Amino acid sequence: MATMKPAILDAALRACTRAQTRRPAFRNTAQYRPQVPCRTQRRCISDDARPPLPRGTPGPSKVVAPKTRLAVGVVFIGFLIYSMATGDNQPPPPSTDAPLPRSGQQLDSPSIADRDSLSKRESGVTARSPMRLRMEAFIKETQQEIVRALEALDGSQRFQIDTWDRPNGGGGISCVLQDGKVFDKAGVNTSVVYGTLPRAAISKMRVNHKALDPDVESLEFFAAGLSLVLHPQNPMAPTVHLNYRYFETANQDGSTNAWWFGGGTDLTPSYLFDEDVIHFHRNIKEACDAHDKDYYPRFKNWCDEYFSVKHRGETRGVGGIFFDDLDETEKDQESLFAFVQTCLGAFLPSYLPIIEKRKDMPFVEKEKQWQQLRRGRYVEFNLVHDRGTAFGLNTPGARIESILMSLPLTARWQYQHEPEKGSREERLVNILRKPIEWV
Repeated sequence: MATMKPAILDAALRACTRAQTRRPAFRNTAQYRPQVPCRTQRRCISDDARPPLPRGTPGPSKVVAPKTRLAVGVVFIGFLIYSMATGDNQPPPPSTDAPLPRSGQQLDSPSIADRDSLSKRESGVTARSPMRLRMEAFIKETQQEIVRALEALDGSQRFQIDTWDRPNGGGGISCVLQDGKVFDKAGVNTSVVYGTLPRAAISKMRVNHKALDPDVESLEFFAAGLSLVLHPQNPMAPTVHLNYRYFETANQDGSTNAWWFGGGTDLTPSYLFDEDVIHFHRNIKEACDAHDKDYYPRFKNWCDEYFSVKHRGETRGVGGIFFDDLDETEKDQESLFAFVQTCLGAFLPSYLPIIEKRKDMPFVEKEKQWQQLRRGRYVEFNLVHDRGTAFGLNTPGARIESILMSLPLTARWQYQHEPEKGSREERLVNILRKPIEWV
């Protein structure tokens, strides 16, 4: 059969050629003779059957590039005959220069950062927007309110406002005041983070959030929060901390996979004024009671347990409230968002009266040194035990300056320091070692 292939191919080519020579177009081409060109360089085609048409009369259809078409046709028909004779009927391989898409292939779906950016550009943020956008808008509005109030209180310095963006979506606004008349250092930060959780992180979070899918390799996440730490100049005025946040994971189609709220606020005095602590706790309790009577005692105990410098055997301060992982197993999303809003709204009324009362009190150098020692305890907790600091430092692309904003401008570690017996300093330490109920 192999010796017959060339003969078959030659016969096919000759047959194709003979067939083409009998076609009028082929005869016209074969009999074409160039005429003496006229001034307009027009060419005419004639044969024995038809005289040339008068000038201006539409002519018959012409064959464009007849020799090229003939050659291509001969080769194509020859290839078909050769393929049938040899059984080689497989199509030629596709060009590697422009591969065809696979069946069902789709473009990558947009990330939740892309979806949110488009939504804010087209519609802004409304009551019908996703919770992550509403939380972001709320914390930014509250940040401005708090910054204005603290600037008015300090009177000597304005906050340095530093806006930053994350490559994968999100960003933040860091507002920091240093060396002021009232505050050594004050920071009020908002941050919005988009990213991807690896499988190991998902497995760890499933302990508290069963809605997370344990079989996926990764999940997109969103985190937004407002964090505040104020370190006053005067040792009689207490340091205060606040943080409220929202966390969400998303499925591949952008829908919510799991969500939860967290946060709280707590007071850290160097010198104890019972009336200050009572005022602070009373305001927090009222905010909690407006949503659930069980919230304050539950979250107050949680705060005492969480803000514990375990290697020292004492709490960081005199407490407040702390909660985390509040999701649909606690209450619906709208109810928890309203609770967070109330707690944030209660901050300025709970703290401003205290700082206004203590910021101008007289003090001596020994009392300033004690304040520096207590700030050392504050640093120890934040760097060793705080979950928020650890999460921030382990998040790729995190902004370290914003994470460590909570640390005081100065602190002190004195070897084997013990407060004097019966002193105000000793009373504070005793209460930190055994927290009490304030309201």
